[in-house]
Amino acid sequence: MLVDSPTEPSAETAPAPPRRRAVRAVGLVLSLAVLVLVALASIAVGAKELSLEQVWHGLFQDSGTYGDVVVGERLSRTVLGLLVGAALGLAGAVLQALTRNPLADPGLLGINAGASAAVVTAITFFGVTSLNGYVWFAFAGAAVVGVLVFLLGGSRGATPVRLALAGTAISAALYGYLQAVMITDEAALGTMRFWTVGSLASATSDIIWQVLPFLVAGTVLALALARPLNAMAMGDDTARALGAHLNRTRALSMAAATVLCGAATAACGPIVFVGLMVPHVVRSFTGPDLRWILPYATVLSPVLLLGADVVGRVVARPAELQVGIVTAILGGPVFIFLVRRRRTAQL
Repeated sequence: MLVDSPTEPSAETAPAPPRRRAVRAVGLVLSLAVLVLVALASIAVGAKELSLEQVWHGLFQDSGTYGDVVVGERLSRTVLGLLVGAALGLAGAVLQALTRNPLADPGLLGINAGASAAVVTAITFFGVTSLNGYVWFAFAGAAVVGVLVFLLGGSRGATPVRLALAGTAISAALYGYLQAVMITDEAALGTMRFWTVGSLASATSDIIWQVLPFLVAGTVLALALARPLNAMAMGDDTARALGAHLNRTRALSMAAATVLCGAATAACGPIVFVGLMVPHVVRSFTGPDLRWILPYATVLSPVLLLGADVVGRVVARPAELQVGIVTAILGGPVFIFLVRRRRTAQL
């Protein structure tokens, strides 16, 4: 496991000069523009080929076939992709800061495993078959695991290493439970086979409204933690000297990541690598300041998720590849590259 050691304050963590702040602000505006373009592409492009004129009529004028496709399917899918992408990127950035591990992602602390275990339990033992039904089980499972990881990681005495170890142990146990249940229950296997891939295809306005309050609350909390997490990045002793409350910051960071990742996973299943790749890439041009990493991750993570979803809809027409498959295909080589670059830098 790769865990950074505490570092002393450096020029990079000091307040950026006005010119650098201006460049970062312009970059954030450009990132928002890219996000708008990708969102428009997500509405315009799909497994069913429609002209731009048909998309326009479906979006604003037609309540028939085109309206069903554009508004009923693609618009809901795009909105959910925006929300889930932002949640995964923020959760990844917060967890990387919390564990001081730039290769951490929401799966590291067992949150995805908790949601998946709750869903298979709902399907097998409670007969829940609809997404509207087991979305709440998924969120509850993620929340329970988040609390367990924090308690097993030492609660008030929690450290980045203890949290990561607790999350890894719980994930291993829950994935063993998942395999055991799915092997013995064909109905659970059939449903979970689709859900565990990670997909935006089942997006509906009901699902969006169910998870929206949690995503908004988690986003606000995560963004508010930028300053205390910056202080903790300098080491516990320095953070205390700067007035940071370590235990409170760790508890709130766990809560933010759990709410964000739990709601995202509940809505569309576990989607890997988004929370790993985007914060890591963002850090390469913003530096370690979380006041910039978090907003950039919030904007660029939906770009990756929606872009991957569009690719999945196009490459297999008239069928489609689920977005979780596309992000895994993209994320595997990127993860290997990041690990190799990190090892080279340490030599």
